[in-house]
Amino acid sequence: MLLYKVRRLMASLFIRANVITVLLLVAGYGVSSYLLMAAAGEADIVASENFIYWLVVTGSTVGYGDFSPVTPAGKWAVTLWVIPLGLSLFAMVLTRMGFAISEFVQRGKKGLRTMNHENHTVIIGWNGARTLRLIELLLSKTNGDASELVLCVEADIENPMPGRIDFVRVESFSHAETMDRASLDKAARIIIDNPLDDVTLTIALFCDKVSPDSHKTAYFQDETVGELLRSHCPKIECIPSVAVELLAKSSLDPGSARLHRQLLDSTYGMTQYSVQYGGETPLPVGALFDHFKHGLSATLVGVRRDGEQKIDINPGLDENVVRGDTLYYIAAARLDDERCFDIKITDREDLDECLPN
Repeated sequence: MLLYKVRRLMASLFIRANVITVLLLVAGYGVSSYLLMAAAGEADIVASENFIYWLVVTGSTVGYGDFSPVTPAGKWAVTLWVIPLGLSLFAMVLTRMGFAISEFVQRGKKGLRTMNHENHTVIIGWNGARTLRLIELLLSKTNGDASELVLCVEADIENPMPGRIDFVRVESFSHAETMDRASLDKAARIIIDNPLDDVTLTIALFCDKVSPDSHKTAYFQDETVGELLRSHCPKIECIPSVAVELLAKSSLDPGSARLHRQLLDSTYGMTQYSVQYGGETPLPVGALFDHFKHGLSATLVGVRRDGEQKIDINPGLDENVVRGDTLYYIAAARLDDERCFDIKITDREDLDECLPN
């Protein structure tokens, strides 16, 4: 009865104890066991190469039997101290470890852990099924690598895709301390998709201050709000709602909405990608078009000039692509950047036309 009460008291203290206290208890158990066995004359057990092994095996009651006490005092010490206390400590350590692992998992599900990622993608906002679809599209582009995607929400929900994405729940999207858990300052891409345009505007301004070098994309239902943000933060890409435009287009050209959806869907068929030209020598669009079509089984559809917002769809074949310009193409998968511009111009006159005077 006394031993039972002692064990209950130790269990209660152990559960409340911090890591330092636990380590001190384990160390005290090891030292006291060593002194008892040494006083009992158990020379083989207290040998430096045997004692830790023997204590773990005996205290956990595994008991291989290769080392055991041979003196009466040693047997009494093992019976009354080493095994009872060791078994209690062993069970308590395992319980504490289980609690710690469970708490770690639960904090991750509830979005209370601090992320420590770099060059990752952060999605800010929660729109139910639409957000889940957005995550699926992004994961298909990163081969399902969960460590590259963090969902940051204000809603009282748990991680909708545990094991596939990381999750952060914040008090407010403008609360710096909790937003830091998403490692915004180290993010490569930030996607802002919130149901309320005014909240999206606030988040975008906050992210532009915290993470000025990342690529930021913000979705607005009201295009005028997006224009307001673009006037203050021209580097943020504002995405307006195109539902009305697609409705009109599909009524005139049946199937247009399905076409646009498939071009945006990275999980099925051909889809649209972009690549930026970083070379010094200007390249003709005609040569690039032939290279993409015949050499890479892709279709060049547009060029956005460096520093401009407008995209030149179906550019003239006699135009040139210069450093900083972005090409948009349709392909079954994203192409290697170097292969996109690995072209050979055989016509000397075409090359001379590309070069500056």
